Amino acid sequence: MPHVIKHGLLVADDWTLVTSAPANPARVILPLADWQARPDHPAVWLAPDETPDALLPHLDRLALVAIHFPVFTDGRGYSLARLLRQRHGYRGELRAFGDVLRDQLYFLHACGFDAFSLRADQPPAEAVDALADYRWQPLGQR
Repeated sequence: MPHVIKHGLLVADDWTLVTSAPANPARVILPLADWQARPDHPAVWLAPDETPDALLPHLDRLALVAIHFPVFTDGRGYSLARLLRQRHGYRGELRAFGDVLRDQLYFLHACGFDAFSLRADQPPAEAVDALADYRWQPLGQR
């Protein structure tokens, strides 16, 4: 089973990220276009050029919002995270995925992310250890 860093710990990832909706979408993170056809689904992912506007009436029941980083130099996901957390008050899991490097984790967390799915060549256990390089506080304790 793949792993994800969540709240500063390495945990088994029981969600599956999909690029199009499967017939049975249990425990999958749907892309925004597919989620809009099923807005009762608890998990959605946004591309960096999408806005969270469609999610706003549903934020209180979304368990997970994931934001895609197609390349590590694309910073739009940081802005999306800030909008969701600070302006819109989203309190569920906010996950960064894609071209996510261990060196970005502190800064991603500072913008509101509390879970990270690293790029395949980034050892998650080493990334968790790297979090100790900075003062790490769970999101609700800042």
